[in-house]
Amino acid sequence: MGTWDYSVFWKETVSQFSSELTEQEFTMWFNMEYEMSEESSITVSVPSGFYRDQVKQRYQNRIEARLYELSGQHISINFDVKPRKKVENSSNSKEKESVHYNESNQVTQKPKVLSQKHTEISQKRTTHPQLRMEYTFSNFVIGENNSFAANAAIAIAKNPGKAYNPCLIYGGVGLGKTHLMQAIGNMAWTENESKIIYISAENFTNEFVESIKNNKTQDFKNKYRNADMLLIDDIHFLQKKDSTQEELFHTFNTLYDSNKQIIFTCDRPVSELKNLSERLRSRFERGLNVDLQPPTYETRCAILSKKTDARGVNIPQEVLNLVAKNISSNVRDLEASLTKLIAYAELTKKPVTLETAQQQLRDSFGAPKQNNVTIETIQKVVAEYFSLSFSDIKGKKRTKAISFPRQVAMYIAREITEYSTTELGIEFGGRDHTTVIHGCQKIEERLKAEPSLETTIQKLNKLIKDYNS
Repeated sequence: MGTWDYSVFWKETVSQFSSELTEQEFTMWFNMEYEMSEESSITVSVPSGFYRDQVKQRYQNRIEARLYELSGQHISINFDVKPRKKVENSSNSKEKESVHYNESNQVTQKPKVLSQKHTEISQKRTTHPQLRMEYTFSNFVIGENNSFAANAAIAIAKNPGKAYNPCLIYGGVGLGKTHLMQAIGNMAWTENESKIIYISAENFTNEFVESIKNNKTQDFKNKYRNADMLLIDDIHFLQKKDSTQEELFHTFNTLYDSNKQIIFTCDRPVSELKNLSERLRSRFERGLNVDLQPPTYETRCAILSKKTDARGVNIPQEVLNLVAKNISSNVRDLEASLTKLIAYAELTKKPVTLETAQQQLRDSFGAPKQNNVTIETIQKVVAEYFSLSFSDIKGKKRTKAISFPRQVAMYIAREITEYSTTELGIEFGGRDHTTVIHGCQKIEERLKAEPSLETTIQKLNKLIKDYNS
């Protein structure tokens, strides 16, 4: 075993993550100690089982990918739970504190003059093990596209279980659904001693399956039905998961009847979810449903300015305006573009100019595929252009006046989004993927014979791009 020493790769991996993550996030989750190496693995120690599970979920894949980049070998990470009972820490006053890890992996620093219970409550109010601490209302830029949702979220956080219960936040990728949901949890966590659970629908399902396999379904029920606030992300994942839907239905009823706050996020309105039980759908729609739209130009400028201020970098306003003008999709794409410019400035030691931004972001500015564009947007724009109703485009009618515009919408959706033909078939009235393929082929054939159709499609593409600008 002594011939295998990957400690240098481990140290470099940790060093790289320390510069990529916020100081608080790195300090909280990279409290791991290198133990040993074997032929294709590294063993690190962690302070608790909870800590191990959280790190595995949040970082294991990323850590192993980074190790592969550095070493050229597939090195897996093994976790050894070693509770750390006492660590001495010197301060300027030379007072020593005991550092303990509780079962939730919350660090409780206990000065000799304070009781442990008092300190645990204090620490509990500053960090929640499942919530990202940077997801707060102060870091959420409110604009026309999200003001209603943001104000509703603040009202819920101030008065959980009473105002707008349940709440469903829906919208496309990267528009801030998770940020807003976790901001509610963070505010409620710091102001109350509530039991708050945040989990993705996928992990909720996986945990439920594990509880069945291990004959621990009662433990699962107790965990979720005794929460004061339950936050479940991406409920569209629950489609076709009949048993999980059944369990969530009963969990919902228990919490709702006890006036406990329930919050969900989804990538679309619940009415558009397929393969979801009607009684669970009715529960999702019972309370407040709010949507997040792509940010307006003004909001995008404000987001970029706030991000640069937070990171302490100086990028000319004209450059930020250029990015805001060309990246209209979502906050995530804005942040990615900004990060690239900041990295360029830091690595080359050169200022970011308009020319630099144009060059560095040319792929983003001219990207033919736009993941932010929803199928609904395409359908609405095409329907309006051809003087049809939205339901005509999605519906079952096959008249020539409707079939051709529908095929145009399918073709455009296939060209400028990342949706598969199967997914597109579902969005276009539950059609088979072969129907989508056929429709796209028909348009391709007409494009060769009718040059004017190309002009029509270009015009529609522009209308779609400008729809939420």
